[in-house]
Amino acid sequence: MNIYQDQWTTLTSEPFNSESLNGSVTLVVNVASECGYTKQYRELQELNDAFENFQVIGFPCNDFGGQEPCGADTIQACAASFDATFPLMAKVNITDEQTRSSLYQSMHEATGVLPEWNFGKYLINKEGMPVAFFGSTITPMSDEITQRIDALLVHDAPPQSNVE
Repeated sequence: MNIYQDQWTTLTSEPFNSESLNGSVTLVVNVASECGYTKQYRELQELNDAFENFQVIGFPCNDFGGQEPCGADTIQACAASFDATFPLMAKVNITDEQTRSSLYQSMHEATGVLPEWNFGKYLINKEGMPVAFFGSTITPMSDEITQRIDALLVHDAPPQSNVE
């Protein structure tokens, strides 16, 4: 499995070259503008800027509490209000098995976990394989996340399944 081979579309409906992420470590996050965790946008950007060969990618989702009801302009404005400039993709569905995004289906199959709320975070290794999931309450700059990223980047650690 290599999720970097999936077709992604940006928030502005442009194709996103996900294959450009091959060889990088990525954190995929389901984001929402009207959530108590929305302030994590700022730390997600800080995390994005903290490592070379690393990328945060946000996927807006309205599945959890209806907390991402707006369109692209409002979503982009929310991210900008937290100085977040990492790429945002088109809205995805996660909870409905029939309409679930193929990306989220692949990450679910690899980890056995689906987000239960907004700001669930999947860590993807350089080969495009999901290797860990971190729930909403684990902040982006936490040691659990930063140490795993560092291990994947610096030490080329073998993938480990981990659900936190």
